[in-house]
Amino acid sequence: MAEKEENQRQSNRDDLAESLNDLFTSVFAMVKSELRGSNNHLELVEKMNVRVAEEYKGYGDVASGLRVFVEQLKSKSGSFDVYVQQIETIEQQVTEFEAVISMLDKYVSMLESKLIHSVASSHNHNPNPSPPPPP
Repeated sequence: MAEKEENQRQSNRDDLAESLNDLFTSVFAMVKSELRGSNNHLELVEKMNVRVAEEYKGYGDVASGLRVFVEQLKSKSGSFDVYVQQIETIEQQVTEFEAVISMLDKYVSMLESKLIHSVASSHNHNPNPSPPPPP
């Protein structure tokens, strides 16, 4: 019977060892799969980073070109400053000229009014006006 118990214990140990072996094999397979998945994610992120870097490199080239273009525009617009100053001066002179014209227009209207008033009053005082001289 001792032999039977010994065989039983040996059988139980073999079952336990086999179960533990299956457990460790399964855990190893699970960890290996998780690591493989993580590695795949890292490779994908690396490829995405390379693609984004290429995209932004193109943007950097465009930005450099735009910077050069803006500098050229600034240098060209600087040459227009003299003309802008002249235009502003002319605009100021035109405004002053319009004010003078307005004053002259009022003065001419006043003279015209006085002349009409003078002519009308001279016709009222002279009932027989002389005919106009022949041409």
